[in-house]
Amino acid sequence: MTQPTAARSFDKSSRYHATAARVIAGSVNSNVRLAGTPMCFVSASGSRIVDVDGNSYIDYAMGMGPVILGHSHPRLVAAITETATSGQMYAGQHPAELELALLAQKLVPSAERVRFGMTGSEMVQAALRVARASTGRDKVIKFEGHYHGWFDNVLASVAATPNDPEGNVPFAPVLQSRGQTQSSVQDLFVMPWNNIGALTRCFEARGKEIAAVLMEPMMCNTGAILPLPGYLQMVRRLCDEFGAVLIFDEVITGFRLSLAGAQGLFGVYPDLSTFAKAIGGGYPLAMLAGQSKLMELISTGAVNHSGTYNSNVLSIAAGVATLQALSENDGAVIGQIDRTGQSLVSGLQDLGRKHRINLYVSGVGSVFNTSFTDQEDVVDYASFKRAQDTRLAKFLAQLLLRGVRPTSRGTWFVSAAHTKADVETTLRAADGALGEL
Repeated sequence: MTQPTAARSFDKSSRYHATAARVIAGSVNSNVRLAGTPMCFVSASGSRIVDVDGNSYIDYAMGMGPVILGHSHPRLVAAITETATSGQMYAGQHPAELELALLAQKLVPSAERVRFGMTGSEMVQAALRVARASTGRDKVIKFEGHYHGWFDNVLASVAATPNDPEGNVPFAPVLQSRGQTQSSVQDLFVMPWNNIGALTRCFEARGKEIAAVLMEPMMCNTGAILPLPGYLQMVRRLCDEFGAVLIFDEVITGFRLSLAGAQGLFGVYPDLSTFAKAIGGGYPLAMLAGQSKLMELISTGAVNHSGTYNSNVLSIAAGVATLQALSENDGAVIGQIDRTGQSLVSGLQDLGRKHRINLYVSGVGSVFNTSFTDQEDVVDYASFKRAQDTRLAKFLAQLLLRGVRPTSRGTWFVSAAHTKADVETTLRAADGALGEL
């Protein structure tokens, strides 16, 4: 038997969006939120989030990844409350930013020096600037389906018709927004990910022009796709051979896949890496980390990195509280998150077999993706695009009616607040949702 949907009204959310659309462009403040069911939320605690209609959901969007400890975590609330009375911005240094830097350096082996900012998009730009300054080269390799922020020079080939992974490389960058110019991406080489042969051919032909290789070490923005065995090691080797800077975009994976991020999980260390989302536990905070010899370019002022809100007191306090909580008992909470997520992944896979439906779950326990495909494996952007199916939207809509909220693209973020009971409730909802398909 399938689980019946609970009676849910979305009337107040609908009215809110109709009113907001007359004042706020699109009624939202990030275009990512244009997708999915229009909703308006009023509170969140632990693993639950509540909308204006009073509907409660088990939340697997978790702020699109940052809320790794859970909503309104007491430790973060206490840190923010205590700090708020001491001011919010000094336009100068304060002891907590050094405390956070030392914590990050201890956890991430490649973090010989760090700089704090506000967003992942910003720190990617800083990383590219450092890479170009250090090499004297202009070209940057990025990969189809990898997202590195919304700025013109990297917003290319994120959601476009895929190229043949075995075709001629590099691929021409595909602009993703009106208002971008071709000149903004003239220094991008776009490549298929998880294909070391293609990357080798590109380096052999154009290696003297390449300043950096920029990638998500696990492809989390598109499909939660793991690197193939040995792939990251070979990329590291090519960068060393041709003198290119290896940049890991760990905005999603940082402090989520392990205490040292994806680089710690896979044992491959970049020259520079960017962190955001989980590092602040849900408060705006980002970090650029890297080798001393590269970060020295920022230290001397040769490479500019600035920002009025950088290392503001509240965000830094949230970062300290978050990393302290994550690192206690050798990262026990991250292990707990992974185990919770793995039980959810296994349960969803079992339900796919039960309903004889080609539900595909990829990723790791702390972040995974659901899609529908007959392919045995999804390993890159091209195979992910072949897995796109109208049933995903229907599946997610049915889950929402049953009180379960993944992201609108089918990515699930698991937090320390999710419990065994949450997993059981979620799997009952998924059973009902799959039954409707």
